[in-house]
Amino acid sequence: MSIKRFIINSSNASLTVIFDDIAQNQNAEVALGFEYLRVFAPTDDKGKPTGSTPAIYHKKQVQLLKIESVGKHGYRFIFDDGYSGTYSFDYLITLVSEYEQRWQYYLHSTANVINSREATIEIKEVK
Repeated sequence: MSIKRFIINSSNASLTVIFDDIAQNQNAEVALGFEYLRVFAPTDDKGKPTGSTPAIYHKKQVQLLKIESVGKHGYRFIFDDGYSGTYSFDYLITLVSEYEQRWQYYLHSTANVINSREATIEIKEVK
């Protein structure tokens, strides 16, 4: 199995990944939300691995701007909040296969105001 192509759909904030299953001579499509991809990024904003527990919140409105190939390492996803991370093929497969479990855990963890899905507004005092 390999990734045939990506389709970024900004209108519904999702990325469609089209896998080419050479063994079965068919394609498989999976759509993942930008918020999901950003919350479960392989590393946090400081470059440390995140694991299966979300470390960031407030990304409901995040947009995926572009994807760059980084050779054998995978694909660099560049988001509009300034984050860019390299998603390996294996990690993308993990995100697809564990989607329901991870997404439900994330939604449950956003039940309080501190861990809200909604974007935060930075207020600066002007003197």
